[in-house]
Amino acid sequence: MKHFRRLVKPSLAVLLVALVAIQLVPVDRTNPPVETEAPASAEARSVLRRACYDCHSNETVWPWYSRIAPVSWLVARDVREGREELNFSTWNRLATKDQFKALRESWEEVEEGEMPLWFYLPTHPEARLSPQDRSVLRAWSLSMGGQAPKEH
Repeated sequence: MKHFRRLVKPSLAVLLVALVAIQLVPVDRTNPPVETEAPASAEARSVLRRACYDCHSNETVWPWYSRIAPVSWLVARDVREGREELNFSTWNRLATKDQFKALRESWEEVEEGEMPLWFYLPTHPEARLSPQDRSVLRAWSLSMGGQAPKEH
């Protein structure tokens, strides 16, 4: 047992030093300026803000754990990838046909239950989409000229 304790104490010290050291790795948690927004009704925008904007806009609300490595690295990566995939704050950069495509693909992801991501929901239960929320998003997609998405 003494041998075990002699190994554990230095190991814990090294682990603690490593955890402190990784906090020094810079993480980009910036929110660039909003250029424009996708046109949406107040009801649709409310759903989008609640369930989508943290990863798909330049209006991310960075939670406290986004400041603690290594979780901060994962959160920043998810936001970066989400913005690259679809960014409602830079909607104006998309050609009209790409806007229609983005709407169609977004609706398909929502309809298939792939968005919001399953691992996002436990810490953001407000992002869970109700049947009414899904109906609002479907109607918004249709009103924007997207192809008629399948209905469940």
